[in-house]
Amino acid sequence: MPDAHAVRDSFNLAAKHYDRHAALEQEVGRRLLERCEFSRQEPRCILDLGCGTGTATVDLKKKYPRSRVIGVDSAIGMLARVRRRAGLLRPVSRVCADLSALPFAHRSADLLFSNLATHWCPDPAALYGEFRRVMQPGGMLLFSTLGPGTLRELQDIRAAGGGPILPGVGDLMVVGDALVAAGFSEPVMDMEVITVNYPSLDAMHRELEATGMSLLIRGWERWADWRHLLKPVKDLRAGGDGYALTYEIIYGTAFGPAEGQPVRTAGGDVATFSVERLLKSRRLR
Repeated sequence: MPDAHAVRDSFNLAAKHYDRHAALEQEVGRRLLERCEFSRQEPRCILDLGCGTGTATVDLKKKYPRSRVIGVDSAIGMLARVRRRAGLLRPVSRVCADLSALPFAHRSADLLFSNLATHWCPDPAALYGEFRRVMQPGGMLLFSTLGPGTLRELQDIRAAGGGPILPGVGDLMVVGDALVAAGFSEPVMDMEVITVNYPSLDAMHRELEATGMSLLIRGWERWADWRHLLKPVKDLRAGGDGYALTYEIIYGTAFGPAEGQPVRTAGGDVATFSVERLLKSRRLR
C-alpha cells in the first residue's frame, strides 16, 4: 500500500488529464449516486470524501440543491478541477484533507459519499472511525471501494512471484467488519465485477497510470517486465482484439446510530447521549 504522500503527489500530477481516463470511476460514481435514494431524509450537509475532480460532487449538488456540499480530497490539483467543474451556478465548497483526519466537527454531516477512495487508506479502522465521528446520528454513509478480485488477470500472472499485487485491499467481509467495529449500524454490502477493455497494452498502461491504479500494483514501476509478461497472455485478450481487465467493486451502505441506540464494541454494547438530552431526563431532575 503506497503512503499518503505518494498518493497525493500522484493525483496532483494526474489531475489535468484524469477525467480523460477515468471512465470506470465515473461509471461507478453514477451507480453509487443512484443509491442515494435510500437516504432517509434531505441532507443538510454532504461530504464527498475523496472527491477527485468533482464529478460526483457536482452531481450531488444537482440532486440536493439546498444542501451544503463539500468536496474533500488530499490532492490540491484535483480540488482545482472541482472549482472549474462546479462553476458559479452550482457552488460547492472544497477542503484539502486526509480522509483519516477530517477537519470537521463531531456530528457535522448527514450524508457521507465516497466513490473509489477508501482503498487508498491503509488503516480501515481509523478511516471508518473518522467517518463515524463526523456523521450525524441517523446519517448515511454511501461508498464504493475496490475488492481483492480487482485486476485478477494481472494477479494470476504474478501469482508465482510471491504475495498479492494489490496489498492492503480488503474483501467484502473485512470492510463490513470495519464498519461494525467503527460503530455504524445496519451495514449492507454487495459486489459486482466490471470488465474494462483496452485496445492495446500501452493504452492499458496509460489508463492505470493516469487514474492512480498503478500505485496499488506491486512492481508496476518495472513496466518493461510487465509488458513482456502480458503481451503473449491470451486470457487478457478481449474477444481476440485488445486486452481486458476485471475490477471487483464493493458497494457499502451504513447508518450512524440514532442517539441512545446501542452500538456493539469490543467491550459490549454502548449507547451515547448528548448532555442536553441527559439534562432533560426525568431521572436527573
